Amino acid sequence: MSFYIRGLPYIKQMYNQNYKEDMKYATKLNRWLLKPIGICFFFFAAVLYLIVDVQDIQVRLSKVGSLSFCVMILTNIKYCFNYMENDWKNVKRVEERQIMFEYVDFSRRLILVSAVFAFGGVIIYRVTIPVFSPKIVVGNISFKPLAYPISKVIMDTRQSPTNEIMICLQCFAGMVMSTITVSCCSMLTVSTMHACSQLKILMSYMNYLVTGRSDENNNVEERLSYWVQRHVRILSFISFIQQFLQNISLIEVLGCTLNMCMLEYYLIMGLNKDSLFHTLTYTILIISFAYNVFIFCYVGEILSDECRKVADVTYMIDWYRFEGRQGLFLILIIAVSSLSSHRLTAGKFIELSISSFGVLVKTSFAYLNMLRTVTS
Repeated sequence: MSFYIRGLPYIKQMYNQNYKEDMKYATKLNRWLLKPIGICFFFFAAVLYLIVDVQDIQVRLSKVGSLSFCVMILTNIKYCFNYMENDWKNVKRVEERQIMFEYVDFSRRLILVSAVFAFGGVIIYRVTIPVFSPKIVVGNISFKPLAYPISKVIMDTRQSPTNEIMICLQCFAGMVMSTITVSCCSMLTVSTMHACSQLKILMSYMNYLVTGRSDENNNVEERLSYWVQRHVRILSFISFIQQFLQNISLIEVLGCTLNMCMLEYYLIMGLNKDSLFHTLTYTILIISFAYNVFIFCYVGEILSDECRKVADVTYMIDWYRFEGRQGLFLILIIAVSSLSSHRLTAGKFIELSISSFGVLVKTSFAYLNMLRTVTS
């Protein structure tokens, strides 16, 4: 029997024959964002340099540390993609595939909005302000202000064409930094939403745990064993996400909170001095950083909710229809699903949730008040 979802044929067999195309669709934005960074290119170029060009053992050892970090990042990304690809491959039913596509589309929308804010902020702050700001006149020299001024000890950026070159270089650097930020956000979003889709599919199995499916010949013990194995596998993937992205999440959350605080300070201090264009720029940048923090907290909230729902769904099935002591297995399932350890954190001390987002926003305003008190 053939099915069609998004124009892709689905054959009801032991595995999804279109899993490669599904995987490409699910991770398309991740690949687009990671390729410009050139992680693999720089890694293999550095390895080739150490093997061919460097003969001194001590020099080789001094470079191993940075290469090992790249190996760790590449290995984690590869593991994440392989895990997701196996899940796409093992899809057996059209409704399971549809659930996974729903979460993929949701994650893509979150990533696209994040990219719009991130790259839009770079264009506004590093391009629009220098281009549209009036020239600064010092003596017989006129020049455009840089987004990030450079000391005259390093170079005199007031002279042309140095001024124009530095504007372009700062814009390029900002695009690279924004790409890295959005890439981190995309990895967390895609992997977390994939885990949520697997949890939702797992919850759908609960409806057939007692009676079974008409197209399957198995008993209660086999169904319970399969369910527990898939649940443990999903929880292992959640633990991997936590270990892989907790430091990145901490940097992003704290960095964005600090940037929000400083931008709020610039906005308030310049209300009567700066132009409307500068005020609008600061406002857009504040929204951009706030949205980044919100994404990290929002996906963490969704994941923790899905983990808790597993316990609720397990209790709501017809567990009283189990024979003998078979229903006792559900107690362990409910207990494991209710654990708080399945929640994502930033550095293991900031829980990624909507309530934490509210606390972080309040924190930025608290530091803003402290800055105003110190500088006034």
